[in-house]
Amino acid sequence: MTCTRFRTARTSCWNRRDLGLLALRLGTGAVLAAHGSQKLLGWFGGGGVSGTTAAMDAMGYRPPKASALAAGLGEAGGGALLALGLATPVGGAAAAGTMAGAAAVHAPNGFFAMNGGYEYPAFLGFVAAGLAVTGAGRYSLDHALGHALDRHWMVPAALVGAGAAALAVVASRDTSREKGVNEEEDSA
Repeated sequence: MTCTRFRTARTSCWNRRDLGLLALRLGTGAVLAAHGSQKLLGWFGGGGVSGTTAAMDAMGYRPPKASALAAGLGEAGGGALLALGLATPVGGAAAAGTMAGAAAVHAPNGFFAMNGGYEYPAFLGFVAAGLAVTGAGRYSLDHALGHALDRHWMVPAALVGAGAAALAVVASRDTSREKGVNEEEDSA
């Protein structure tokens, strides 16, 4: 911790851990929020709800429109909460659960992102889950609000809830259309 003493007898301390959490939250939260806004609003070259609904349908998520909205809200909402450091367990868990669904789509392509693998969504999901567990740090709205939305019991509740929801969504995914497409490509 680095502290500076002012002439007014006031001391200002900058904690490296809290600055690191701020940087991690802002970067990860902004990336997630941008991806979610692509899905919900069509920003940054995204398809909006209609394009995301079509993509969810092609990936076997049922119902596709509800899946598109859930993915967009999990990314945009979770990312915004992480960036602000507000309700950090909920924001981190929502983003991590959404990224688990994305990783499931990419898993057949292996690990590395350059081959279409699950590396990138898994990384974002682990960072979001780590922030949910660690907390937002002093430079956050959670800290400013006295941790009213960041209680200790919220961490396991949010992560278990998001994990169960992600597992249910991924398990109910209909991958038969993808297999059919891949089989047709292999026979051509």
